[in-house]
This record gives sequence, C-alpha cells and structure tokens, in this order.
Amino acid sequence: NPLTARVTVNRYWQMLFGQGLVRTPQDFGVQGQRPSHPELLDWLAVRFRESGWNLRELLKLMVTSATYQQSSVVVASAAKIDPSNRLLWRSPTYRWPAEFLRDKALASSGALVQLVGGPSVKPYQPPGLWKPVGFGGSNTSVFKQDKGEKLYRRSMYTFWKRTSPPPSMSTFDAPNRETCQVRRARTNTPLQALVLMNDVQFVEAARKFAERVLKEGGASVEDRAAFAFRTIVTRRPGDSELKTLARLFREYLEQFKASPESAPKLLSVGESPRDQKIDVNELAAWTMVTHLLLNLSETVTKG
Repeated sequence: NPLTARVTVNRYWQMLFGQGLVRTPQDFGVQGQRPSHPELLDWLAVRFRESGWNLRELLKLMVTSATYQQSSVVVASAAKIDPSNRLLWRSPTYRWPAEFLRDKALASSGALVQLVGGPSVKPYQPPGLWKPVGFGGSNTSVFKQDKGEKLYRRSMYTFWKRTSPPPSMSTFDAPNRETCQVRRARTNTPLQALVLMNDVQFVEAARKFAERVLKEGGASVEDRAAFAFRTIVTRRPGDSELKTLARLFREYLEQFKASPESAPKLLSVGESPRDQKIDVNELAAWTMVTHLLLNLSETVTKG
C-alpha cells in the first residue's frame, strides 16, 4: 500500500522540519490538506520502500539535503510572499522536544548512558507527586527515585505514570500518553525557563559539563569558553560572545571566592559526586557559565 510509505516519510519530515509536507499527518484523506510538494513526497516514499524501509538511510537523506541545511534567517521579501515557509525557502526554527533537551544536556556533560534497551528508569522528579493519584495496593503509589547510572539513561527509557507524568517532560509539551499523538503542541511558558534553570537534572548536567570543560577545554579561560560554547551551541563563538563568557567566568569566580559557602552548595546538587581534584570555586564558576549556555535560546531551539 503506497499510503504506508507516504505517511511514514511525512512523519519523519515533520520531525526534522517542524511540519510535514502534508500538514495534517493524521489525515491523508479527502478532509486532509494537500501536500505542498507532492512529487517530493512520492519520490521519498518510493525511495524509502525500495531501500527496504531503511529509516537510517531516510533520515540521513533528509538531514544532508540542501533544504535542511539552509539558514533559518528570515528574509523579509520571502516572508512577505510565504510567511509560513510552506515553500521551504529557509530552515525552520522550533524548540526541541522535551526528550531531546534532556538528552542534549546529558550528552554535552558526558553523563549520558549509551546503554540500549533494558527496563524503564525513574530519574529525578519532585517528591510526593504520585501520592494523590496512586492506589494503595499499587506498586506505583509511591515514587522511588533510581540511583547511579539509571539517572542518566536516555529519556526514552523514563518510567511514565500516565496519571502523573514526569513534570519536566510535561512542561516541554511531551504527550501524556493517554492517546497517540501524531503532532505535538509547542508552547512557550515561563515554567520552561524555570525547569532549565532549576531542575536538578540540568543543574547537575551543567556541573558535569564544567568538569569536562576544565579537563578537555584547554589551559586558558578563552580556550575553555570556546570549547564549552562550541560543544553546546555547535558553532564557534564570535569575539564578543567569547569575551562575554570569559568576563562572566571571572566575575563568578570572584563571587564564589567572596562567599565560601556558595560553591559547595551549588556543586552538591545531584547524586553524582564532584571531582575533588578540581578547585571548588573554579568548578562552580564554570558551572554557572555552562548553565548559562544550556539555557541559551540557540541551545534549546532548532535553527
């Protein structure tokens, strides 16, 4: 059935480009929207089928295309003609899904566990959330956080209680899994910034990444700032950006030296132990810098 390949190709196109070639991915019938590029949709569907339904090859084809690798900068003249980018004249810009954001922070820090498969895990979440919706005899009436490597598994392995989903995921519009969703809503709320700033997982990831910066980033402050920026934002920093990061590091370092109790308090967030060989004030200062980088719009946005 040719519909199978078309629907699948459209879903993966939507995942990468933010919207499908058919903008009603749940409806390819007479009430759905017509494809913006029908020939492209059919060509991709046939190629996908003839490759043996190879998803890896399909995704590689899409991300290496000139269309995907365009700049996301908005050109006023083009935006006036096609404001919704239906004709794909620029690369789309949208916030990464919830799972991507968490996994990106863990991967940048070097803490992400690459193990494939296995049982679900229970990473950090605020205590007591399961009690109001838990049944007395149920084995999920009380949340019991995992320890060790299980805290750093990929987000796809997170245990999901449908009546009380992980709040950091829900805040970034992850579906509650009550029903299947072929397209996620994308919202923009202050809660999302608060999660990135204060959630244990992200603060701990910033600290682990700061340790990596100090070990792998070079000897000078500028080299380390450039390493941190390039690792997270995936481009080289401009001169003004590099100077700002170096200045912030030095300012934070002075603040932590002036307040001896502040650095250990910051570095105690999370279950993983900190590297005792690294100066506590220097590590705390770099943690603040990497924490800032993890919160950049350019970090949390595909663009």
